[in-house]
Amino acid sequence: MHDPRHAHRDDLSLAPELIELAEPEARAFLAFKASAERAGGALDEKSRELISIAVALTTQCAYCIDVHTGNARRAGATREELAETVFIAAALRAGGAVGHGLMALRMFDEHGEPPAP
Repeated sequence: MHDPRHAHRDDLSLAPELIELAEPEARAFLAFKASAERAGGALDEKSRELISIAVALTTQCAYCIDVHTGNARRAGATREELAETVFIAAALRAGGAVGHGLMALRMFDEHGEPPAP
């Protein structure tokens, strides 16, 4: 049974309603998305889709993962390229945690000595 709290493909059927409820914002978003995903740029379609998958994996957008894996497959991506994309995204996400860990360590030190008991 589907848990209604989690992402489900049927949720995408609500897109027209969401657009109608906030039309100026939705139109601006969709224009930006179309521009970023355009054909004819320096990146070929397969590269754009693999990058989109990597970002979707790090933002954990189930809908984006679904759409862009299909697009990547149609653009000629292989399972091996998808697998490499997964681990690139995982490494960068982990690297972000390490980078933020360094920042946390600095901030910890900036707070000074703990109060005496």
